[in-house]
Amino acid sequence: MRILLIGAGGVGDAFARIAARRPFFEALVVTDHDVARAERTVAAVRERNPGEERFSAARVDASDAAAVADAVRTHRATHVMNAVDPRFVMPIFEGARAAGADYLDMAMSLSRPHAERPYEQTGVKLGDEQLAQDDAWRAEGRLALVGIGVEPGLSDVFARYAVDHLFSHVTELGVRDGGNLAVAGYDFAPGFSIWTTIEECLNPPVVYERDRGWYTIPPFSEPEVFDFPGGIGPVECVHVEHEEVLLMPRWLDADKVTFKYGLGTEFIDVLKALHKVGLDKTDLVDVKGVKVSPRDVVAACLPDPATLGDAMSGATCAGLLVTGTGIDGQPRKVYLSHVVDNADSMRIDGAQCVVWQTALNPVVALELLATGVWSGAGVLGPEAFDAVPFLDLLASPDGYDSPWELNELTPDVV
Repeated sequence: MRILLIGAGGVGDAFARIAARRPFFEALVVTDHDVARAERTVAAVRERNPGEERFSAARVDASDAAAVADAVRTHRATHVMNAVDPRFVMPIFEGARAAGADYLDMAMSLSRPHAERPYEQTGVKLGDEQLAQDDAWRAEGRLALVGIGVEPGLSDVFARYAVDHLFSHVTELGVRDGGNLAVAGYDFAPGFSIWTTIEECLNPPVVYERDRGWYTIPPFSEPEVFDFPGGIGPVECVHVEHEEVLLMPRWLDADKVTFKYGLGTEFIDVLKALHKVGLDKTDLVDVKGVKVSPRDVVAACLPDPATLGDAMSGATCAGLLVTGTGIDGQPRKVYLSHVVDNADSMRIDGAQCVVWQTALNPVVALELLATGVWSGAGVLGPEAFDAVPFLDLLASPDGYDSPWELNELTPDVV
């Protein structure tokens, strides 16, 4: 396996650091539009792993499908790993296919709200552009494994596990994601790409119901307090747009699918303020003769999430709340979760916990593909694959030694 990693930001850097600990690939080329960033990642990997010669750095323009295809051919890549923000999904996706490589990403092609009824009906949904090419990828015998980060990604693996092994009927697959992270020295410092966070939090959230299909509601709807494990505790969660709601119903049988994110009041207030003054927009505006994107300006004014590890404390939790009927015919409610403490991810790989947790899962998936445990063709989500080998490799001391948990909760009384 020869991997072309596109993007050496926080998640891409963490991906390279995690992958360096495993022997399943022959070469990993770290690329970025700023080759100096790619070179820094390669240098950091070699510093932590003396004698490591599988890594190299190169420049790639992620906005140009032809440039991506050229890079695949130049480096003889068998797999393209997309670690940049979702506005570049389609050129990377199409470049990989043009050059005959398999493809993985952690966020899918962007949505566009319904023109007249954005908070009731879906327009172009997350991933629609990619899923529309399923027949072409399948005909060519190529695999595009989409949404294989942590959210989406691990939560989708949890969903497949729950449907296959824990429940005879699923009432709801409800992703619940939260943390208790703090960053010393900053009044506001998101642990993940603010560009992506704005996109998913201010777009109309999507909900799926068996009898209704996909529909949308206003951002930050239906707040609920969820008690997260791992010492995190109660966090208020709200609906935001996310890929799991679009992926899970395609492969799994459930009455309802939702995604709620534990943002916190302060974070929501900041996002609402950005929206009110138009700083969430991506269209270029003229600033004294210079064309700039307001959202890019916001991102440039905030610290790079990859640099926050030493100042960060606390933990992040990704998980799936599942309700329904257990395989014994009795009501059941469980929360499958993966908690990462920042101190642990910094100790293991020198990466802050949010980007580390996101990057971990595609590395696990690539190892399963490299060993033939997972295989397939077409545009597929994580739900299309057997969950057990993934969860075993993730948790095993001989694998990635990052345990997940299954917590039994008291079923709701109807």
